[in-house]
Amino acid sequence: MPRKGGAQVARRGVPKDWPQGVVYLPSPLYSKRLSPDTIKTLIFPKSDLPTREGALTTRGPYSNVKITPITDPTHPANGQYGLVACQHLLPDSFILPYIGYVHDKADTDEQSDYDLSLDRDLSLGVDASKMGNEARFINDYRGVSTGPNAEFRDTFVDLGNGNVEKRVGVFVMCAGKSGKKAKGILQGQEILVSYGKGFWTERLKVQE
Repeated sequence: MPRKGGAQVARRGVPKDWPQGVVYLPSPLYSKRLSPDTIKTLIFPKSDLPTREGALTTRGPYSNVKITPITDPTHPANGQYGLVACQHLLPDSFILPYIGYVHDKADTDEQSDYDLSLDRDLSLGVDASKMGNEARFINDYRGVSTGPNAEFRDTFVDLGNGNVEKRVGVFVMCAGKSGKKAKGILQGQEILVSYGKGFWTERLKVQE
């Protein structure tokens, strides 16, 4: 990132500490290989949204989180980055969407560690390896905490033109029946999810 007089100069519309060489996206970028019918399953009239579902209004950069360098030598991502809460995030609340390159199985980067399932039935994914938003910096809880404090959920975003868009959202874990997670995520805490056992199984295969 450019520096002036020893101080970091933030690029307009891009979060502080955003890496060079990665495109910041305020909304998903769709692969040109996706058919119009496939895109219609992701972007459709708000009137077709199930009544029990609500549509969110959201756009980055996000002031409720910040990209933070990891300097703890015991952290699995030491020397890299994590995503930290800038305010108290209540249980079950929406944090931000996971934005990236939306693609199908034929357009998958097998080497990417940032590819998340968007629609399993259609084999659609959203890959934030080369482009995305702050959510790409969320680390797995393993080796950091006893469990995740956030999770991925399907959600819908109001595009403001009568349409909604299906996305993957990051939400604070609910308090649970025992109330163990009733505090949510406190200001300054790292936001952590579970990548799932399948992720680590695949990474081990690549390393062998």
